[in-house]
Amino acid sequence: MFRAEGKGDYRMLSGRERERYARQLPILGEEGQETLRSSSVCVAGAGGLGCPVALYLAAAGVGHIRIVDPDRVDRSNLNRQVLHAEPDISRFKVESAAEKLQRLNPDITIESMPVAIDDGNIDRVTGGMHLLLDALDSYPARYLLNRVAYQKNIPLIHAAVSGFHGQLTTIIPRETPCLRCIIPHPPEGGSPPVLGATAGIVGTLEALEALKVLTGMGDVAKNILLVWDGRSGRLDQIPVGKDPGCPVCGIRGRIC
Repeated sequence: MFRAEGKGDYRMLSGRERERYARQLPILGEEGQETLRSSSVCVAGAGGLGCPVALYLAAAGVGHIRIVDPDRVDRSNLNRQVLHAEPDISRFKVESAAEKLQRLNPDITIESMPVAIDDGNIDRVTGGMHLLLDALDSYPARYLLNRVAYQKNIPLIHAAVSGFHGQLTTIIPRETPCLRCIIPHPPEGGSPPVLGATAGIVGTLEALEALKVLTGMGDVAKNILLVWDGRSGRLDQIPVGKDPGCPVCGIRGRIC
């Protein structure tokens, strides 16, 4: 079972928690559920991916969820960002999301940070976290999150969507390729079109992957890129490997 530094402050599940998690306790066991409760996870992005990711982590009982996003809700978000609604337009996404998540599960802590991830705040964004989840739409921010994950030895789950398609991989620093190994250059073009259901499928896969990383149950998507093709309904696995010349985790990166 995954044990990150700072975990281990366990207590018995309350009666309300036993009732809330009754359908998953036979799968996770009490120790697994307590592990989730003592976990701190950063969801970077409160949009199409971040909404389903945060929703299912909160429902599962992850004890501390930090949501980071600088944007405000716009009507064009509502086809895919399922934690937001018409009354939330012009609110910060992190505040809108936190409100819904806290109503869903009042026994956990939701922390909202309405900031754009940059060099000046990345330590604050990632500080105290056991797992980082990339639900971003900016590759410079993704690469920054990837670099700090490697430096701090924090697992990172990357996901991205476009149209009917999505991708996901789990990065374990010093064990797997990092994001710059797998995607050395950002894709060309601006913000891609996205079907809401695609973001929902891939975001839910990312949440499931997070639960597996935290509890140590099942095989995580290490050393592979999961690629979802919604047009054909296929989920393929593409093997990926480390790049010795990677500026983050390769020989050149370690020397620098």
